[in-house]
Amino acid sequence: MSKHILVVDDEARIREVLLYALQKEGYTVTAVADGRAAIEAAGAGAGRVDLVVLDVMLPELDGLEVCRRLRAGSRTPILFLSARADEVDRIVGLELGGDDYLTKPFSPRELVARVRALLRRAEAPPPAPPPEARAAVLRHGPIEVDTDRHEARYLGQPVSLTATELGVLGALLERPGVVLSRGQLMQRAYRYDNLITERTIDTHVRRIRAKFRAVGGDPIATVHGVGYKVNGA
Repeated sequence: MSKHILVVDDEARIREVLLYALQKEGYTVTAVADGRAAIEAAGAGAGRVDLVVLDVMLPELDGLEVCRRLRAGSRTPILFLSARADEVDRIVGLELGGDDYLTKPFSPRELVARVRALLRRAEAPPPAPPPEARAAVLRHGPIEVDTDRHEARYLGQPVSLTATELGVLGALLERPGVVLSRGQLMQRAYRYDNLITERTIDTHVRRIRAKFRAVGGDPIATVHGVGYKVNGA
């Protein structure tokens, strides 16, 4: 069944380019021009949306607010588009729940490649641990990651993580006590995606921490100058 992509951009030319490039790859595409229309299109009335390509600068509601509202009830992958290349803009977008960020002008071929990577990551199970350590549920103290159900819990309470965040936390839980560098986390948590950069790891770690702290947890420790490990290990 064809994947359904929602394109949100107020520039007609950009929408046309995206429609052509994505439909050529066999995707079903819905295109809208403003933030409020994006919220409506992502709802039940437009059918299931598998990925959102979302411009940051939009009328009605900007892309950051659209992302915030979508993330309140959905893990659908979000690829931000923006004419602003400042690092702070990328970080804000990722911290709000975006999965990737592409600056304008962009190559349609690169955008399609990133869409494919995000869809693969969303569909793929978390990386399997080595055979001798293979388990359906990874545990460390009160922290659990259920690799079959794609769920995380703290003291039995569900914590809603995106597929990307689940991959990062699962990689750390596979090797409690071991400090993983950003490069190692990329290899273990993003084995289906070679477009992620090391700086993105820091953003996803901050998001994981914030979600666990909201329920009283603190799952990840920073080892300065080296990388990250499971807290308490």
